[in-house]
Amino acid sequence: MTAMVILLHVSCSYLATLGFGIILNIPHRALNSCGWVGVLGWMAYLFAWHLHAGTMLSNVTGALVIGLSSMVMARRLKMPMILFNIPSLVPLVPGGQAYKAVRSFAAGNDLGAIDYLVQVTMIAGSIAMGFFISELVARAYFRLRASGK
Repeated sequence: MTAMVILLHVSCSYLATLGFGIILNIPHRALNSCGWVGVLGWMAYLFAWHLHAGTMLSNVTGALVIGLSSMVMARRLKMPMILFNIPSLVPLVPGGQAYKAVRSFAAGNDLGAIDYLVQVTMIAGSIAMGFFISELVARAYFRLRASGK
């Protein structure tokens, strides 16, 4: 991947996350950090994708990075973690597959639509799994830190 393609991915994921943060009316002092959390998640997804990890593992990786970096930003800016989580998910959301599922249903291609719906469900589940793993990692880290080890 060339530097220009990487720059395009960074700028598009930043702008998508930032735009969705504006739509969700996130406080202005959190918008920039929110955009960078989205970039980190998308870059983690692309990195895993280029290692041929597959769609599901790539989404787990992206969501894991989003979850952990959202936790860091929330603590640093003293804001709720969900302000960073929700807009940062926008680059990972399987909107293309959901659109194709609805289009296939409208065209009468029920088997194709079900195939796309299964893909959407699996991707959404892998994103949820990434957030779950990031929560487990954070809890384990803070327990170890609190015990003084």
